[in-house]
Amino acid sequence: MKLSDLKTLVAGLQSEAGKALVGLEAPFELLLVALFARGHVLLEGVPGTAKTLMAKTLAHLIRAAFTRIQFTPDLMPSDILGTSVFDLATGRFHLKKGPIFTQILLADEINRAPAKTQAALLEAMEERQVDLEGETYGLAAPFMVLGTQNPIEYEGTYPLPEAQLDRFMFKVLIPLPPRQVDIEVMRRYHQGFDAHDLAAAGVTPLLSSEDIHTAQAVINSVIVEEGILDYVARLAQASRQSPDLILGASTRAAVHILLSAKAYAALNGREFVTPDDVKFVLPAVLRHRLLLKPEAEIEGMNPDTVVQQLMGQVEVPR
Repeated sequence: MKLSDLKTLVAGLQSEAGKALVGLEAPFELLLVALFARGHVLLEGVPGTAKTLMAKTLAHLIRAAFTRIQFTPDLMPSDILGTSVFDLATGRFHLKKGPIFTQILLADEINRAPAKTQAALLEAMEERQVDLEGETYGLAAPFMVLGTQNPIEYEGTYPLPEAQLDRFMFKVLIPLPPRQVDIEVMRRYHQGFDAHDLAAAGVTPLLSSEDIHTAQAVINSVIVEEGILDYVARLAQASRQSPDLILGASTRAAVHILLSAKAYAALNGREFVTPDDVKFVLPAVLRHRLLLKPEAEIEGMNPDTVVQQLMGQVEVPR
């Protein structure tokens, strides 16, 4: 597979996704970047903005196993990972694997489960494996967690721990759509569109797990000049020194900027990373990692405005 082939494949994925998704081209593009960069994504939007449909569409397009877990306050780690079950017939315990043994995992309303349950995802997200009953079980590739949360409802929710947030490569905001998008969505449902049957909607799978592995190998070959590495490092350092932040970008955040910029460059058919690639992925990588000081919030600032400031302050390599 060549970079030109990858660009054509991505264009096909976006075209097929458009048969199910309306007005979500930008968020879906970020999902594809994260997929090929081996990252996880936190989707934030009010209910009814097609977050679940977007996850199902992605899984359908790449022929990946898809599992949805509804996070609730009483959800236990074993409900995600699995547990040992005693078999009366054999008199032995055997492992009953949990829903995490999938490829595309939708953690719906992830902030409704307590920290202990959220922590059950940490090893899986970072190591692509699960330790259960003293045994280590690998997860099938590609493995991707898509977490969702509602930005306006806080009753019965738990803030995601910083360690959990830092494992998400991107936080993607799903806005409420304009009027024309609402009209087109209603028109499609009026004509018989069924979000539970993507095949009937004409959405055709285009990739397999092997194809994704091959594409990721191609992305690894994308050239990154020393100046780009320095640019990413200076952006991370600037966030740590910002007077508006309590917490800036971690080293993992800098790595995620680099890997996602490489993927974005490759998906656009380029053999090298440019500063514009870094700028494109920067808001999605940083917005859930930056912790603002109270006085900055009072002044009306948010993580995205801080990211824009950082991009204006840090000199772009020539």
